[in-house]
Amino acid sequence: MFEKILIANRGEIALRVVRACREMGIASVAVHSTADADAMHVRMADESICIGPPSATASYLSVPAIIAACEISGAQAIHPGYGFLSENANFVQIVEDHGLTFIGPRAEHIRVMGDKITAKETMRRLGVPCVPGSEGGVASLEDALQVAGEIGYPVIIKATAGGGGKGMKVANDPEEMERAFRTARAEAKANFGNDAVYLEKYLATPRHIEVQIFGDGRGGAVHLGERDCSLQRRHQKVLEEAPGPVISEQERARIGRLCANAVAELGYAGAGTIEFLYENGDFYFIEMNTRLQVEHPVTEAIFGVDLVREQIRVAAGLPMSFHQGDLTINGHSIEVRINAERLPNFTPSPGRITQYHAPGGLGVRVDSALYDGYVIPPYYDSLIGKLIVHGRDRSEALARLHRALGELIVDGVDTTVPLFHALLAEPDIHSGQYNIHWLEQWLETHLGEG
Repeated sequence: MFEKILIANRGEIALRVVRACREMGIASVAVHSTADADAMHVRMADESICIGPPSATASYLSVPAIIAACEISGAQAIHPGYGFLSENANFVQIVEDHGLTFIGPRAEHIRVMGDKITAKETMRRLGVPCVPGSEGGVASLEDALQVAGEIGYPVIIKATAGGGGKGMKVANDPEEMERAFRTARAEAKANFGNDAVYLEKYLATPRHIEVQIFGDGRGGAVHLGERDCSLQRRHQKVLEEAPGPVISEQERARIGRLCANAVAELGYAGAGTIEFLYENGDFYFIEMNTRLQVEHPVTEAIFGVDLVREQIRVAAGLPMSFHQGDLTINGHSIEVRINAERLPNFTPSPGRITQYHAPGGLGVRVDSALYDGYVIPPYYDSLIGKLIVHGRDRSEALARLHRALGELIVDGVDTTVPLFHALLAEPDIHSGQYNIHWLEQWLETHLGEG
């Protein structure tokens, strides 16, 4: 087992890894920018090293600075958290070239799944159902029109290296195709340095369902059920829950088994998430995230496992501590992402926290790096905390979420907490009858956001 792990991240996820290390008796090293000198993950880690100025490019994304921090501290492994360098195959290779261990999958798997066309081809070969679309990238408007004519409108054009909704455009007919195609390519080039795009059939009212998998890197893998992440704004998840409220036990077993078999055949190591659009009883693969997800706590809650601890064990060469037969769902869990943002436009709201009180009680977990007096810097993502609740069933989890939100105090900045109070008053939320378009339609009606 490792004696010391460096955490190449910040905020709540860095603190999450610090906690796992402490429980395992492993020393932790926090890296930070000058803007994060007083951050909670820096305070809680056993050691800390400043790696640069506030800009993420010059600090958390600086590979030389992170490698140097490992050499200075004597850390043997790097946990990347999520975001930043967590899905950067070149970084993984550099880590290994320096005799260090990357706590995550191999570079080849990150590379394959990082390109959406290659990922789709790979999953199709492994028996995972995919959305009808182009066999690869479409290089011209003429090719795009031909593919759309074959699979039928509406279609969605996506950047092959995309994410976060950038480089994605919908065309409902041939007349809309030219503008959508050119705009998607331009956005892809601007955001990812790669203008390659592909086409898929656009599903009108799908849900976003993702399957948590875990591989041992030696041909063994399990699935830990699914999460429903359908409540989204501009392709960014707002609320996640497990298990999915509309997925049957038979569907769960079927898609979970397909996903576990696929990653086992790949020899995948560590945590990963295979994401699907789900409509009318059918699953359609859209992408695989080769890292820990923001919403991993809801899976931990219903299965009683520690996914970060398991990541560290597998990276150290130990076998997984559980098998498929050990994994039984217990109750229901919901997570809401709390951002420092000002409604109704969701503009960032950095600043000093004048008062903070986290809710507690049975079935309540808060993953946050906030504290009284902490100054939220303006340089990074606006996520400041995750409120996770667990109940015997979905109704109890929703009631517990309502209670916990009422206890939460975050003064000094604006947050998205009022959004969740409003959503919990909606019948569709309680019935679970929503899809990936529901929240944006609701926001346009109730907050005037369009």
